[in-house]
Amino acid sequence: MSRTKIPGIMLGMLLFSSGIIVGLGLGGSRPAAAQAPDRVFELRTYTTHAGRLDALHARFSQHTLRLFASHGMENIGYFTPRDAPLADNTLIYVLAHESREAAAASWQAFIADPEWQAVYQQSIADGPIADKIVSIFMDPADYSQLK
Repeated sequence: MSRTKIPGIMLGMLLFSSGIIVGLGLGGSRPAAAQAPDRVFELRTYTTHAGRLDALHARFSQHTLRLFASHGMENIGYFTPRDAPLADNTLIYVLAHESREAAAASWQAFIADPEWQAVYQQSIADGPIADKIVSIFMDPADYSQLK
């Protein structure tokens, strides 16, 4: 199978699993810290309009990560595909939440945050950025080192 023909969800999961292991240095050398039993991970994939990926990266690096953290979302990892066509328009990232209920509350507070609203409006002044956003909530497998 060609890399460019991997369906988006499969690519996201592949990047998630390999990125977490590499990004956090979990190659089996240390156990993951114990976490609350309701902890949940959220895999999000943003597909941008043509030419708008750099604007999305700027918004995330300069504002969004900090705002996520201030609303109780744990930033796990951010990834961009290497191969076209996804390399030109896709951001994939993983957040952790204490529970699904905490995730819902965090997203609600984030969206209502006046700072986020101002950042968002400023970032789309040259046109909309995201064409499609997909969110998948996940539980770690029993054998996952990341819990």
